[in-house]
Amino acid sequence: MDKKIKIAPSILAADFSKLGDEISAITDAGADYVHVDVMDGHYVPNLTIGPEVIKDIRKCTDIPFDVHLMITPVNPLLEDFAEAGSDIITFHPEAEAEPKTTIEKIKSLNCKVGISLNPSTETDVLEHIINDIDLILVMTVVPGFGGQSFMHDQLEKIERIKNMIGETGKEIELEVDGGINFETAKLAIDAGADVLVAGTSTFNGGPKNYSNNISKLRSRN
Repeated sequence: MDKKIKIAPSILAADFSKLGDEISAITDAGADYVHVDVMDGHYVPNLTIGPEVIKDIRKCTDIPFDVHLMITPVNPLLEDFAEAGSDIITFHPEAEAEPKTTIEKIKSLNCKVGISLNPSTETDVLEHIINDIDLILVMTVVPGFGGQSFMHDQLEKIERIKNMIGETGKEIELEVDGGINFETAKLAIDAGADVLVAGTSTFNGGPKNYSNNISKLRSRN
């Protein structure tokens, strides 16, 4: 039996004037995670939200918050994001001098740990930390802004990481984020993705379409 593909709608594409309602709607529509893109205007050029917003929207759903930190430094803010209600905290290894220290700190806060790889980041970075993490996020766009096109040259990287995960014998989720639509979702799944981050493709058409959008993203057909 095929493993169920998880869908993590990126709230960056939601209507921020009614964010709580949007999160309730994607929960009812069958989303598996709420994907929260945190950008600091420094590590990436865009600026989004922080722990206070996460704390406020945490009450709108019981599904896990998948928080992607595109910030530097990471360590000083980890406690704030954990206390706000993050379930998974993902960071970029380039953002801290000692990624293992950051991994240990996230674990100490009772959160799962994710590592994100930019399109330019080689898979070698995973070799000494893969056994210590719960999720690997492959970026199929250059992080910073939503609505970019899927970078097909990252499919080989997804396949390579899937093989690396298999060699560990551990349950490590492989998540793909960037330019995911109904066509590219299938490519990412075929390459080995377990979780798809989808912003525009989830929220397109308003709440009446969310359930169908999520089902289509999850489908292999």
